[in-house]
Amino acid sequence: MNVVCLDMEGVIYPEIWIAFSEESGIPELRRTTRDEPDYDKLMKWRISLLKERGLKLKDVQNTIAKIHPLPGAKEFLDELRSITQVIILSDTFSQFAQPLMEQLGWPTIFCNELVIDDEGYIADIKMRCEHSKLTTVRGLQAIGYDTIAAGDSYNDLEMIEASKAGFLFRSTEQIKKDYPQYPAFEEFDEFLDAIKAAL
Repeated sequence: MNVVCLDMEGVIYPEIWIAFSEESGIPELRRTTRDEPDYDKLMKWRISLLKERGLKLKDVQNTIAKIHPLPGAKEFLDELRSITQVIILSDTFSQFAQPLMEQLGWPTIFCNELVIDDEGYIADIKMRCEHSKLTTVRGLQAIGYDTIAAGDSYNDLEMIEASKAGFLFRSTEQIKKDYPQYPAFEEFDEFLDAIKAAL
């Protein structure tokens, strides 16, 4: 029995923070887990910068409302879900993910929560658990599933390494160079074929 675990941003959707960086005119917010492996450090820095600039949760959500899946992503996900179980494992937050999941027909997503203060600012993050992607993959394996995992960033590598098959999708040249053992794909058709072959 297999379950495919996919990262969301960079694989199914464009990066939320890059889109918000462009919308808000704050170039520093382009920094993602492709650049900073320490997610907690990255989020604390983002939260501090948003507060400093007077930007609230609703400002980020207004940008998210304009984001659409990467071209071909919905069709890829629909076909994949027709042949195997799929879970999106993301370090994003339910307050960000809900409208995006609606566009995709509500696939299963495991993500985190934002803590919002009385003024509507993002005050903190509430992670599901430590090493959430790796912990989830190991949990699935503990209940009898073989996992196949794919992502594009440093924070996806633990779940890729722990799975029976792992792939990089639209990753950086540096990550592809550092982890040549994982097949890397740029197009959904080839990516889907590789997952089917691993099932």
